Amino acid sequence: MYNVYNLYPCPYYINTPMYNMYKTYPYPYYVNIPMYSSNFSKQYTTLKDYGPEPFVINIEEATTQNPTFRTALWTGENLQVTLMSIPVGEDIGLEVHPTGDQFIRIEEGQGLVKMGDSKDQLDFQEKVYDDYAIMIPAGKWHNIINTGDKPLKLYAIYAPPEHPRGTVHKTKADAEADEDNKKYKKGY
Repeated sequence: MYNVYNLYPCPYYINTPMYNMYKTYPYPYYVNIPMYSSNFSKQYTTLKDYGPEPFVINIEEATTQNPTFRTALWTGENLQVTLMSIPVGEDIGLEVHPTGDQFIRIEEGQGLVKMGDSKDQLDFQEKVYDDYAIMIPAGKWHNIINTGDKPLKLYAIYAPPEHPRGTVHKTKADAEADEDNKKYKKGY
């Protein structure tokens, strides 16, 4: 068909072979997925607690993939990462962590963060969107409310861990029921 070795007398930057690294020739068209397509790197990891072993993951893809209210992704001795999906119009729930700081990153959706020194005085309020990070000091009451039209997808980092290793709460009601259970407290 074409002889790529018999190139026309053109400058070197035009004399490139017909097939380059972005093509998957000679495979049939139905498996010709470009190497750098947006679907090439999609991970569909089983979402479970991988701690305390070393672990690497695309955190954005895991967070947006998560369908549960809360799933512990990694629990170590001094740190915990949880994934959360907050339904439209719902919230995380007003809470305080007396001895541990918390980091939250919004991967998808929009919400309203409220914080304060007591549960009746949440004088700090800020709107948050995709790619926002929230730092919550130990002892601050806080809540995040989903104000968007799709689930609010986020991950939270607790230092020290807040939930027992392997925690999965499909709904907020499941989380509240577990938190009322004394066996749940600090079960990691």
